[in-house]
Amino acid sequence: MCGRFSQQRPAPELAEIFAAEPLADELGARYNVAPTDEALVVVQREDRRAITAYRWGLIPHWAETARAGSRMFNARAETLTASPAFRDAFRRKRCLVPVDGFYEWQRQGTRRQPFTIGRADGRPLVLAGLWAGWHDEAADRVVRTFTIVTSGPNGQMAGLHDRMPVIVPEAAWARWLDPELADPGELQALFEPSDDIELRIQAVSPLVNNVRNEGPALVAASDPPAGDTASLATATLGLVD
Repeated sequence: MCGRFSQQRPAPELAEIFAAEPLADELGARYNVAPTDEALVVVQREDRRAITAYRWGLIPHWAETARAGSRMFNARAETLTASPAFRDAFRRKRCLVPVDGFYEWQRQGTRRQPFTIGRADGRPLVLAGLWAGWHDEAADRVVRTFTIVTSGPNGQMAGLHDRMPVIVPEAAWARWLDPELADPGELQALFEPSDDIELRIQAVSPLVNNVRNEGPALVAASDPPAGDTASLATATLGLVD
């Protein structure tokens, strides 16, 4: 799964990376983005690509209330075509979610040790997302939301968690965003775990455990947990001290 991430780059920088228009209001550097928060995503709008801000946690267009979005922050790749909540978005409303890192946790006794996972080369890690528009009748406005697609872990993540976000390589960005793609089944190959992109998996401060905490201290290197978990992290995950 993916329940928290950091997104530190401003919209103009992301616009340059993705050859897109920066249409979002600046959100500032974010180190602890959680479901129901707004975050920057990349979408394709007709003949132009845009950086915009959507709320994390997909609210299907048919939902009666916005509360549905708090549970739909991840979408399992294995069930996208069958899920009433996600199948329409998978066909026509795909987005990219650029992050500096996402967080996962390992339990050691009573302690939950957080790790941040990003690209080893420091470039944005680009995650597969889906989006939807939901009409808020009370406010008479359309709320746009997104979810992050997850699949089984690759070799680098297998020792840390049994799920991970789907990472979209640069060569597939345009294909994933294309709303006119005739057969979304062509995208299934992206859901297969791959180690083509080298990841940097780093133990970080327990400050990130509290969703109200923010700031650079959350992604600062921390000592890994002691004992077997530390050995696993160092030997299997390529932990950077």
